[in-house]
Parts: sequence; C-alpha cells; structure tokens
Amino acid sequence: MPWTEQNYPQSMKNLMAPVRRKAIEIANALLEEEKMDEGRAIAIATAKAEEWAKNRKQQIYKKSTGRSNDDSAAANSSAQKK
Repeated sequence: MPWTEQNYPQSMKNLMAPVRRKAIEIANALLEEEKMDEGRAIAIATAKAEEWAKNRKQQIYKKSTGRSNDDSAAANSSAQKK
C-alpha cells in the first residue's frame, strides 16, 4: 500500500514534514522497486530520510518529541541491520 502525506506509518508521526515526505518517498520506492517487507522499508526509509535531513542541517524531529536530532541515526542503524 503506497503511503501519502495524509496516510503514513505511525512511526513517522514525529518527523518534521520535509523529512517525513522524504521517508514516505523512499519507503514507497523500496516497496515498489525492491518488493521489500513494509516493516523493513519503513525502518530503512526513516534512517535514510534522517540522514538526508542531517546532511542538509534540517531539523529532523518535532520539538515536542523529546528526541534530539543526534539520536536518530543511532536508533535506526540497528533496524537497518535486521
């Protein structure tokens, strides 16, 4: 099922809108082109979108989440390895 800006995985709710859009774009591509499992596609897409934002010095998470921008890559690197 392709995700949209209105219908996206719950795990992406705390991402800033530009980062979430990039994560949705990557996840949809992984599902379509790689025929990847949804859970794995979400984890990889989130990690890659966070990396994308960090490289552009963009805020990754909404301020109300309590997560810092530095927490993102470490938290998702283990998800990518599975």
